[in-house]
Amino acid sequence: MSEPEATPETVTSPPVSTKTGPGRLLVAVYGLFALSACARAGTQIVTEFSRAPVAYVLSAIAGVVYIVATVTLVNGSRTARRIAVLSCSVELIGVLAVGTWSVLDKASFPDATVWSTYGVGYGFVPLVLPVFGLLWLRRFARRGKVGSAVAPAVSDEGEAAGDGADHKRVSTSAVDSGSGSGL
Repeated sequence: MSEPEATPETVTSPPVSTKTGPGRLLVAVYGLFALSACARAGTQIVTEFSRAPVAYVLSAIAGVVYIVATVTLVNGSRTARRIAVLSCSVELIGVLAVGTWSVLDKASFPDATVWSTYGVGYGFVPLVLPVFGLLWLRRFARRGKVGSAVAPAVSDEGEAAGDGADHKRVSTSAVDSGSGSGL
């Protein structure tokens, strides 16, 4: 008895959205960080800006980056995914740059930012979040490319056979006829 073979469509189907599976957690964490960074920076800028202007402006920038990442991850379109990659990259560079700056020049940071000391005040989540975001987007893009690469090949095969709608049946019967002795 022969086992059914997997078709390319079932093996390589791209995910439906960037907000599925682990993407849901990613969107939730980005949303939480967007809200908290913006609220904290807004309050600090309004009430005590002269105390640590660099730190507060950098926290506001971090909040904007988190908002962009959240919105683009939720949207999930091709353009939104590209913007999300850019946003996560800017975030990672920002965490590394601000983290290093805050370690080397403590005088510039009398108050902490979201990204100072690599996000130590937030359990280093600001440091690992963009890495996870980039990995998720990379996985999503790879699966999407594989799925889109299969679709034209199957379509071309069906068109070459002259029956674009029936190409799956033709392909399956051709495979089955070559292995008919296994029954």
